[in-house]
Amino acid sequence: MSQDWKKIAAELGASFAERAAGYDDGDRFVVENYGELKQKKIFSMAVPSELGGGGAKLSDTCELLRELGKHCGSTALALSMHQHLLAAAVVRHLKGMPAAPLLKKVADSETVLVSTGASDWVDANGSAERVEGGYRVNAKKIFGSGSPSGDLMITSVAWNSDPEGPSVLHFALPLKSEGVKVQDDWRTLGMRGTGSHTITFENVFVSEGSISLKRPQGKWHAAWDIACNVAPPIFMSAYIGVAEAAADLALERAKSKPVKQATLIAVGEMENARTAALLAWQDMVNRSANYDFPVNLESSNAQIVCKTLATKALRHTVEKAMEVAGGSAFFRKLPLERMWRDVQGSPYHPLPENRQLLFTGGVRLGVERFWDV
Repeated sequence: MSQDWKKIAAELGASFAERAAGYDDGDRFVVENYGELKQKKIFSMAVPSELGGGGAKLSDTCELLRELGKHCGSTALALSMHQHLLAAAVVRHLKGMPAAPLLKKVADSETVLVSTGASDWVDANGSAERVEGGYRVNAKKIFGSGSPSGDLMITSVAWNSDPEGPSVLHFALPLKSEGVKVQDDWRTLGMRGTGSHTITFENVFVSEGSISLKRPQGKWHAAWDIACNVAPPIFMSAYIGVAEAAADLALERAKSKPVKQATLIAVGEMENARTAALLAWQDMVNRSANYDFPVNLESSNAQIVCKTLATKALRHTVEKAMEVAGGSAFFRKLPLERMWRDVQGSPYHPLPENRQLLFTGGVRLGVERFWDV
């Protein structure tokens, strides 16, 4: 029997909303919320049912994150970082690649996966040195969302001394491994409860068996076509929820005051922006086709373009929500102020608009290294 994931999110959202301001004020990770998510088997919701998970579709994941975003943006965004890694593993599994062990691990113990926010991008950072049985890795990985409660880090590192030429190694590593340290450095404008700390690797041993992929450095790989098709619709779902909640709250405030022409215009602009954001986001979700998307550059580019369109529209939505609500929106006692700060994080996810424009232009004109010209 399939779960009503959106209903579960709404039920959890009540307590999440009550705690949201406290997490934000204290720069604290949403640890209690993660505990409740684990109880509801949310971290394994997307694992195929035959592997012990909830069997949720990608669209289910997006709707759950959208709903959670209405109550606590930080919880939704931190969870989205786990969910997009999980979604990529589901795609690999469905295409016959060796991802079942990871998926079973998540299903068995609600293992929390931690990402590095695509800061590595195609070339990856850090360094790997070949040693007996594996590699010694040194690196600094930023934006490790969910790391205070994380179990397994999914990341990559540059191996410049590969005899076959500079390459990138992809691997999973327990966060409790010797030499891995989660820094306490997440002090930000918004999304303060995501625990997106920097994670450092100091002479960390990574076994040969932990390497899931070795690819040439400086060349586009199909792994990125998988990531680009599942990650943007998932992480943007959190921001869509925040923007929708901001617009709804602004409407409530406006209805309690005498209506002026300027307010009517601002509401109209807000609703136009909200609709534009939803259209772009829904197109992203539709294109992901519940994991059955074409793994190619065209589909990756379409997702990244839609991400820019959704980002601009949802930020405009919340800006107008602040205007519609009036002076009360400037006070921290009203969640609108936090929602405005939270949506400021959306442009920083891959790809920021200027890099998306270069990416798209490069794809269309067939430019070499189109992703970072």
